[in-house]
Amino acid sequence: MELSLKSEYAILAMLELANHFALDQPLQIRQIAVQQNIPDRYLEQLLATLKRQGLVKSQRGAKGGYILARDPWEISVLEVVRGIEGYDAIAEQNHKSTHTSASLSVIHEIWEASQKAASNVLDSCTLKDLCDRQRQRQIATTMYYI
Repeated sequence: MELSLKSEYAILAMLELANHFALDQPLQIRQIAVQQNIPDRYLEQLLATLKRQGLVKSQRGAKGGYILARDPWEISVLEVVRGIEGYDAIAEQNHKSTHTSASLSVIHEIWEASQKAASNVLDSCTLKDLCDRQRQRQIATTMYYI
């Protein structure tokens, strides 16, 4: 199980939008790209996909850009990954076959259990949770001692 670069960039973009959600102002692609170090052209494609999935909205015009379609506490990381990958990247895979040995069966069972656990963690973590964790990490790294 690995997080694809595509999903990682999408989560970073959504995190940036979540961090600016309270301002109620759209962010332009280049703003997000610079803040999160994502190539502009690639980000444009990702945001278009996220828009089709109903996770972001776009606004046209000079002050246009992208905003979250819902509140940050309503969007899970799993939704973002599913929206970008086009499927559940951590979905259960049925390896059940009549010719599977007992050894392979137990391996497949534990693999499926780990995928379910990973899916549950991503589903229970919202964009707001990521924002909160990010703030905590920034506070911890900026503290200094006298």
